[in-house]
Amino acid sequence: MRRLLAAVAAGTFLFAVTACGSSDDGGSSDGEGSSGGVTTVTVGLIPIVDVAPLYLGQEKGFFEKQGLKLKLTTAQGGAAIVPAVVSGQYQFGFSNMTSLMIAQSNNVPVKAIANGIASTGQGGKDFGALTVKKDSAVKSPKELEGKKVAVNTLKNINETAVRESVRKAGGDPDKVQFVELAFDQMPAALDAGQIDAAMVVEPALATIKSQGGREIASSLVDVAPDLTVAMYFTSTQYAQENPELVKKFQDATAESLAYADAHPDEVRQIVSTYTKIPPAVLEQVTLPKWPAEANRASIEKLMQLGEDDGLFKTTPDLDKLLS
Repeated sequence: MRRLLAAVAAGTFLFAVTACGSSDDGGSSDGEGSSGGVTTVTVGLIPIVDVAPLYLGQEKGFFEKQGLKLKLTTAQGGAAIVPAVVSGQYQFGFSNMTSLMIAQSNNVPVKAIANGIASTGQGGKDFGALTVKKDSAVKSPKELEGKKVAVNTLKNINETAVRESVRKAGGDPDKVQFVELAFDQMPAALDAGQIDAAMVVEPALATIKSQGGREIASSLVDVAPDLTVAMYFTSTQYAQENPELVKKFQDATAESLAYADAHPDEVRQIVSTYTKIPPAVLEQVTLPKWPAEANRASIEKLMQLGEDDGLFKTTPDLDKLLS
């Protein structure tokens, strides 16, 4: 079981650690505790822009109002977080939807319980993009046939998104040579010509643009309008045994998402407290959307594309995965 969890978790997050900061709140993971009517829960995160709402919600008292205190524990990726959530070491975690569907299709007992992030839904104005260097001859995703395209994790959400961009442009995605590369290594690799294109997210996208790089597709937008990219999740057992506490986490997270969506300046400020993203780059970063509710239709489209790409052992049961 441990090996299965590690394999599934290897690609759990859409985002690599492009900013290797750590949270002063996190680090230890002594689970759940209760003191003076306040319950402490551990949430597994990586230090990136996308999880800013939880830091804001903690600061603004949204979780305290629900009787919760968050221990925000940072890790370098889902390989540590998924098994920790399933084993009960963490109560909640953050993952992209493809990885959650892969886990669910492999009978790993996870349940998505609160929305995480969504695409902006605007081509050319999203937080993720398929990019080429400034002097590249490539103008369209169709022209990536036979070329090297970097994604942070093979056979996961970003590869699915690039394949859809190529398909929509009239190309054959099976002719694209996908290579695995961490997001923070993509700008230099692209600039040096080691790869022909890179599917990046912020802040690597802002870095590539600062080098003169060009966007040739908004691949997350190509998957589906207003794509639900990631969600917060817990273990099936924890959800069954602690329904009231899960509901409190859901309510506080929804309030935090709405606040973050309405206060981008505060988002950028709080991101600077738990990452090492340079202020000048942070100002240029395109923020994702933080809607309170997941877009099920978009998740169904992502699942369909994942099935076409052979990502799932069995068809994911979205009714079981989504609360």
